[in-house]
Amino acid sequence: MNVYGKGSKIIMNKQFAVLGLGSFGWSVAMTLTNMGCDVLVVDDSYEKIQEISENVSYAIKADVTDPEALEALGGRNLDGAIVAVSENFEASVMATMLCKEMGIPKVVAKAKDDLQGTILEKVGADSVVYPEIEMGSRVAKNLVAREFTDWIALSNDYSMVETVVPEKWIGKSLAELKIRERFGINVVGMIFGGEVDVTLDPLKPLPRGGILIMIGADKILEKFDSTK
Repeated sequence: MNVYGKGSKIIMNKQFAVLGLGSFGWSVAMTLTNMGCDVLVVDDSYEKIQEISENVSYAIKADVTDPEALEALGGRNLDGAIVAVSENFEASVMATMLCKEMGIPKVVAKAKDDLQGTILEKVGADSVVYPEIEMGSRVAKNLVAREFTDWIALSNDYSMVETVVPEKWIGKSLAELKIRERFGINVVGMIFGGEVDVTLDPLKPLPRGGILIMIGADKILEKFDSTK
């Protein structure tokens, strides 16, 4: 097992492991790194590990199904792991099981179809993604963004997000909350009772259970804190 690293400083105090450096795993690893996370990657390709080692915190050349290699990641200190093995589904299943056995709280596994997804969920995956449909960067942002239930990139710099109306906002109107002035984020709609409303009355109190649809710059959304 070979370990490479740049010793990066943890900015957001979040640590993730990415297992497998196909195009999906690479995209997730780089997006998490760009968002200030501490990222550890594992792949059995020396070339891929060498190529990414300067961009992530640690890069380990090892078999993702090797318990010793995964233990070296310090699983109990990780906020989550992304199992992104591209070729070997058996390896993906084994890695998912090992991650959960290590106590990693959030394990996201990549699947090609519904059958694989069902199997991965049965062996412990907290959620399953299908890269043919979802972009790696969107998955990474959803992992980090505790405030948002969904994050969709609109461009390189702006995204649309969804968030359940925060407790402190219930019963208050948009005009009263001054979300644009306080946060630099635009509320463009709300989902409530299964209906989407894009013509919100700024004077109407926000209901409990409503989901706000908001648009803003990524650098602002990443720091968004509804409690402030």
